[in-house]
Amino acid sequence: MQREITGVSTKDALRLWLRLLSLTNMVEGRLRRNLRAHYGVTLPRFDVMAALYDKEPAGASMGDIAQRLLVTNGNVTGIVERLEREGLVRRRQRPEDRRSYIVRLTEEGRRSFEAMAKDLEGWVATMFAGLDEEEIGHLAELLGKAKRSVRSTAGEEG
Repeated sequence: MQREITGVSTKDALRLWLRLLSLTNMVEGRLRRNLRAHYGVTLPRFDVMAALYDKEPAGASMGDIAQRLLVTNGNVTGIVERLEREGLVRRRQRPEDRRSYIVRLTEEGRRSFEAMAKDLEGWVATMFAGLDEEEIGHLAELLGKAKRSVRSTAGEEG
């Protein structure tokens, strides 16, 4: 049985969600494999470095990184500890709160991230090379509209 909610077939909406999920998983899987093969790093590690790169030169607290990545502080702590052992980040206690740390990329960490980010950008562009500029713009616009729709219905699920 096919229901309609605000003019949209529930089956069509479900198909759309499954297609979006499938596409996301395909792209993420390819990026994970490429990062591992070319740089020996995981996607979460790349994400932590990206969060720090965006906060340069001030750095970020472990809590800020976890909040941005929607993960626990424990997840971030393990990754930051490994990055620090490899000389890619530096942790310093906050003078005003000795239980809290500010994390910054080192010069080597910044160079490493920039190389990975450049390649990742190219991999993404290659994956979407079958779409022209107009199609990419239109799809981005539609996905933005879908995102706003999901946000506007928060808490309305029954």
